[in-house]
Amino acid sequence: MVLALALPLLATAVAGPAQAQPRPAASAHSAPATATVTEGQVREVARGGVLTYPSVTSCLTVTVRLRGGGLVGAHASLFQVPGELRSDEILPALRKAVAGRPVAAVEVRGAVGAWHPGYFTRAIEAYGDGEAVPQPQGRDFDGLAKAVALGLKQPRASVTVEDVPDGDQIVR
Repeated sequence: MVLALALPLLATAVAGPAQAQPRPAASAHSAPATATVTEGQVREVARGGVLTYPSVTSCLTVTVRLRGGGLVGAHASLFQVPGELRSDEILPALRKAVAGRPVAAVEVRGAVGAWHPGYFTRAIEAYGDGEAVPQPQGRDFDGLAKAVALGLKQPRASVTVEDVPDGDQIVR
């Protein structure tokens, strides 16, 4: 009987400590190959994927190109769509979605002339009766680039801004 109890202990001692089995690395960010980003939304696609921003008229789109090859995009609207993000919520949500991953570039596209850079820090809806809402003074490419860079905590040099005509935007 003593021998029956001792054999398992002896076998363990001879074999040495148990070795942990390697596990495959889990992807922290699994993303689809395509996504549609409507007003007030943030979406991500995997390397080689395609983001579609429908009906960009008075909006701006912000696409973050990750060094790993994926895209994370936000569709900023001048006026909040019910149930979606306001313009002053969009950059913090985009930064959270990027989650500290290395960024290759940031592309801002859309109705540049309709946007004041301050709309990224205080949405039009945040102004009360009698408060003056800042109005855009022409197409402020540099001001928008600075606001987006600051909001995403990225270098200003990594942000480009392009005024594009109305319609769908497709980013590959």
